[in-house]
Parts: sequence; structure tokens; C-alpha cells
Amino acid sequence: MKILIYEDENWINFTPISYLKAVFELRCGFNSILEKIISILPDGEVNLFVRDYLKDFCKKKFNFKVNEEDFLKDDVLIINGRWLIDREIKLDLSEEKLYLKDNEIVYGLVKKENVNKYWNGEINEFLKILLTELKTEQTNFTIIKFPWDLVHYNSELIKFEFKKLNKIGIFGKFSDKACIYGSEKNVFIASTAEIYPFVVIDVNEGPVYINEGVKIFPFSVIIGPSYIGEKTQIMPGAKIREGNSFGPVCRIGGEVEESIFHSYSNKYHDGFIGHSYVGEFVNLGALTTNSDLKNDYSNVSVYLRGKPVDTGQLKVGSFIGDHTKTSIGTLFNTGTVVGIMCNITANNILPKYFPSFIWYVNGKFMKGYGLEYSLETVKISMERRDRELLKEEENVIRKVYEMTETERKTYIEKSRKSLK
Repeated sequence: MKILIYEDENWINFTPISYLKAVFELRCGFNSILEKIISILPDGEVNLFVRDYLKDFCKKKFNFKVNEEDFLKDDVLIINGRWLIDREIKLDLSEEKLYLKDNEIVYGLVKKENVNKYWNGEINEFLKILLTELKTEQTNFTIIKFPWDLVHYNSELIKFEFKKLNKIGIFGKFSDKACIYGSEKNVFIASTAEIYPFVVIDVNEGPVYINEGVKIFPFSVIIGPSYIGEKTQIMPGAKIREGNSFGPVCRIGGEVEESIFHSYSNKYHDGFIGHSYVGEFVNLGALTTNSDLKNDYSNVSVYLRGKPVDTGQLKVGSFIGDHTKTSIGTLFNTGTVVGIMCNITANNILPKYFPSFIWYVNGKFMKGYGLEYSLETVKISMERRDRELLKEEENVIRKVYEMTETERKTYIEKSRKSLK
């Protein structure tokens, strides 16, 4: 049996945080959606299917076949790359059937003859045909549809994955002047982690998992449920409130609540980030802060593909694309979306949407110093974390620059006209 994990046309609803990565690479809880899916798979050869411009980059990152049609030779287990595994799962592969949530495929077994019959080289058309031709069953599984879903499910997923992993105990260096407030059954501290004096870890409302190489500096408070990824550092005096997931090699200071930092990103200084998703290699300048609650307590709207979308939620923060930088004192409005590789400087109340590769200076959208300059900055920031900008990744960035050019020029032109 072949296994096909795919992203469909709805990847675009997760931009800008999905511009440089497949939707199943996004994080929630302890790790990525893909890692969660892999953990429940039966034996079989895994194939990934992604949008075409990500193909070569994904081949570099994963030890799987990508966008190849080998799966046509066998029965296929198809799995939606937006399926969030938030419970114990036992796949039912006893018959050819699709399991759905809100009429979207979650997973299903497709027999070889039907794979060959309906596959036309285009994943979205293939899925639509299967929905009309195969037996289906509705389920209550979790399919993420928008970026704020990742933040919404994060706390409960941390609790589930802590229990599933079943790692408990303090194995790292733990100062006798640090404190676990609550049951130690809700704590895991890895062997190479270090907890400094005057740190409080509060696990009364949920577990705290601290991975290898983590350092928690003095006078910090960490409230569960929270996950601290490998080699992440929690800065002195930080207030890590409930519902946070920090991927590997982040530096986190100030106050953070109900947020996900993907990896290699810095919020080194004071300032508040709440109910947000922060991408890779983002640097938030000192006192950068976002609002996550409107003054009138109404639902927060978020701009997706140029239009405001009602999230149906009272608390929604910011969604910040990879390699974006903010200046000191940057204040983001409720439900702000910031594209990839932006450079944002403080200027009173900021817009709720920033196109990718934009510079925002003195209240105006600008093109900055151009793509080549931005790529050099990316290389420098990655080298500082012992990472290399691969040629395949650079090609993806160049492609996204082309894809977002019209939108970017529109915003710049509006700013120019407002100066007249």
C-alpha cells in the first residue's frame, strides 16, 4: 500500500505563514502536522504532494518521494495534510471509503483501479472526483481551515501530546531555588535542559514540556500547558503564560500567551504577543506588542487574500510570515497579518495587513532595497543560527516574490498617492 499525504487548494488560506512551506509543515502542540500524521501511519511507502513550486525544496527537507506518481501502482491511503491529530486514532482501512469532516476528505483508502481511473495529474481535481465516486462517511475529526485554528487548538493539543508521549520527570539541571508549582506529574524537563534560580513552573492548569538544550533564565514564569522546543531560551523575567508552543532555537522574552513560534525566531525583549502564529527567522524588536482583543469584545476579523474574514473568535492576535523584522515599539492591531520578509517600523496605529516583502517606514508602504538585499539579510540571519539558505529555498522565495508582486505594487502606489 502507498500513502499519499497531500495539501489541497486551501493552502492559500494559510498565507503568509504557508508561502515558504507546505501546509502540513505548520506547527501545533509539540511538532508539525506532518509529524503527527506520520506517527499514526501503517506500514507503507510515504509520498508527499505539494504545490509545484515547493517540490524541489520539499525533496531536500524530507526523506519521502514528492510529487511523483509511484502511488498509481498500488492501493493508496490518502491523507489530508490539514488533518490535526488531536486524539488517539485507529485508521479504518477495511474497505474502500473516504472519511470526511464537513464534506472535506480527512483520509481514505482508494483501490488501485480507481486511483488509475480517476488520477489526471491534478490533485484537486482528483479529490473532487473521488468525493463523487466513492463511498463516504462523516466524522468529527479536526481539519484546520485557517491559521487561527492552529492557535485555537494548541492548548488542548499540548495536553493530549504530553499524555500520549508519557514522559514525566526532571532530568536536567534544576536549581534548588527554582519551583514547580503543582504536581511534578505534569512536568518533563529533558536531560540537557537547564532551569536557573528563581524560575517558577506552574502546572496547575496544564503540563509543561521542556525539551533538550533549553535554558530558562532567572525570574521567569512558565504556565502550563506549554511546550518549549529544543535549544530555545526563555529570557530573564519572561512571563510565559498558558497555551504556548515554541519550536526549536527560539529566544523568548517579555509576555507571551496562547501563541506558536515556529522555529529560529526571536522575541528577546519585553512586549506582549498573544494568540499569534510567528513564522521562522522572525525578529521582533524590543517592546513589539500585538492586541488580541477588541475594545468592544466583538469577533476579530483577519485579512485573507485581500478580504476581511470573520474568525468567529474574540481573541485573535497576529500572523507573521517568515524572515520578517519589526523595529522597537512596533504595535500591531488586533488580527494583523504580516507577509514574509517584511521590515516594519513603529508608527502609531499600524495597518492590519502588510503584503510580503514590503517595508513600512514613516507610515508608508515602500519597496525597500529590493529582493537581492533581502536575500542577503536572510543568509546572514540564518548563518547566525548555523543554517544555510539552500538554493531550492532561495528559488521558492523568488517565486513567492513574483506571486505577490501585483499586490505589493498596489499598496506602494496607494502610499505614493497619499503623499501628494
